[in-house]
Amino acid sequence: MLEELSIQNLGVIRDAAVTLAEGLTVVTGETGAGKTMVLTGLGLLMGAKADPAVIRAGASQAVAEGRWRVADTASVAERVRDAGGEIDEDGTVLVLRTVAPSRSRAHLGGRSVPAAVLGQIADELVTVHGQSDQLRLRAPAKQREALDAFAGAEHQVTLGRYRQAWGQRGALAVEIADLTTRATERAREAELLRLGLAEVERVDPKPGEDAELTALTVRLGNVEGLRLQAAEAYEALAGEEGIASAVVQLTKAQRTLEMAADDAALTELRSRVAEVGYLTTDIATDLAVYLSDLQADPAELERAHERLAALRGLTRSYGQTIDEVLGWASEAGLRLLDLDDGGERLRDLQRQIEHLDDEIDQLAATITATRLAAGRRLGEAVTVELAGLAMTGARLEVEVSAAEPGPSGSDAIAFLLVPHPDAPPRPLGKGASGGELSRVMLAIEVVLAMTADDTTDVLPTFVFDEVDAGVGGKAAVEVGRRLARLAQTTQVIVVTHLAQVAAFADTQLVVTKAAGETGTVTGVAAVTGDERVRELARMLSGAEDSEAALRHATELLETSQQPHTRCPKRLASP
Repeated sequence: MLEELSIQNLGVIRDAAVTLAEGLTVVTGETGAGKTMVLTGLGLLMGAKADPAVIRAGASQAVAEGRWRVADTASVAERVRDAGGEIDEDGTVLVLRTVAPSRSRAHLGGRSVPAAVLGQIADELVTVHGQSDQLRLRAPAKQREALDAFAGAEHQVTLGRYRQAWGQRGALAVEIADLTTRATERAREAELLRLGLAEVERVDPKPGEDAELTALTVRLGNVEGLRLQAAEAYEALAGEEGIASAVVQLTKAQRTLEMAADDAALTELRSRVAEVGYLTTDIATDLAVYLSDLQADPAELERAHERLAALRGLTRSYGQTIDEVLGWASEAGLRLLDLDDGGERLRDLQRQIEHLDDEIDQLAATITATRLAAGRRLGEAVTVELAGLAMTGARLEVEVSAAEPGPSGSDAIAFLLVPHPDAPPRPLGKGASGGELSRVMLAIEVVLAMTADDTTDVLPTFVFDEVDAGVGGKAAVEVGRRLARLAQTTQVIVVTHLAQVAAFADTQLVVTKAAGETGTVTGVAAVTGDERVRELARMLSGAEDSEAALRHATELLETSQQPHTRCPKRLASP
């Protein structure tokens, strides 16, 4: 819902700000006063193309600012946050549009955004019906959505089941296409995996074997050097001559310290020397064993090199180490099982597709039947409304024809207008004038709103311009009555020149024009009480002080505001 609208230097309007409420708001004023600029400002907030020509003469830029309540429209709130904008604590968001000669700027919730973002959000926030802006219910998709909403809750459940089945079928079809188109690739991949696994199986590597063989080849290839080094180390620790060996010297040190048993510090040092002696003796023993086992074995060295060559053949292809090769083999085995199972998987998917096709066909037939019945009811209800809007003989036909199956069924929906009994049905917008089309849209919106149940999504703000073009008298009263009916379920803003329509408003805004020191000054203000009566009198006769016009305006206002004069809030559900 639009709560506030502020306009600066837009056309003839220098500075105007209005607070908008729920229900029916009408904008009135003399011709040329600037009523159109109110809609132009609203259009800028909706992402309309900025025309520098709308900037007031002498001003550097035009500004339109609006505050929308979006708390009840979750999808809009999400889009605002996705764009980086902030929503106030009261659930409203500020939209700002500036138009300068060189460029225009748009801001959403305090964040600069492309004007197209405002247009995307406006699609859910507001619907304009005017001479050149029949935005809603002109697109086939919107007509289908409207018919589905009119068809009722049970139809929506069936449609939900259909869409779920259609989505599942689409996912399965993608998987089948992948399996089919990649069959050759899968076969080639499986063959490569088999060859690799066969090679690994032939070599039969053991975990860590490559590291062990590398160490062995280093050892066997340098036996003499290792023997010399180990022997020297052994001699240093416990040589046969041993006079200067480490073991002899440590033993001597230990015995010497034993003679100082009364000193605690030396006793502790003696224990440490003993530990070093035991450790040195163990190392010397291990060196002796190492020397006795260290034998040159050319045959074993050759076998180790041959085995390493076989292992390196695997590591060149399947991993840097044998452990990585074994890991690859484990994963390759699982992947091969999956590839070999592709044929059975394809057959299973095709069986699932066949089952879903049967379900989709049955649901589509049910949806078509429901749409046909709902289309007849909708056409009849709108035709009744058209008769009360000075379009006697006109009727709406809802055409439900066969189409390629899709996510919303297998029907093509078209709203067709028959402007008079002898005319052929034509798509909306091609069989009526702008004013007539506005009334047709009003009739459709009223019927849809009056048959909506409590689960229906929040309706957008409706804006009607020239909806009363070409009507007067009783027909004008009926236009006002229907606008008031629609306003019982959503916010409605109407630009009108008919008092019969304005009298039904919950809020009446008057655009006034006066000469000022800096040129023509236009303002917008709400009127109530006697001021509203005088405005209605002006609209009726052009003379706001005419006694007859004032009496007529008072009577019109009193009659239109009586509860029995207004239409019920909702019609019976279809």
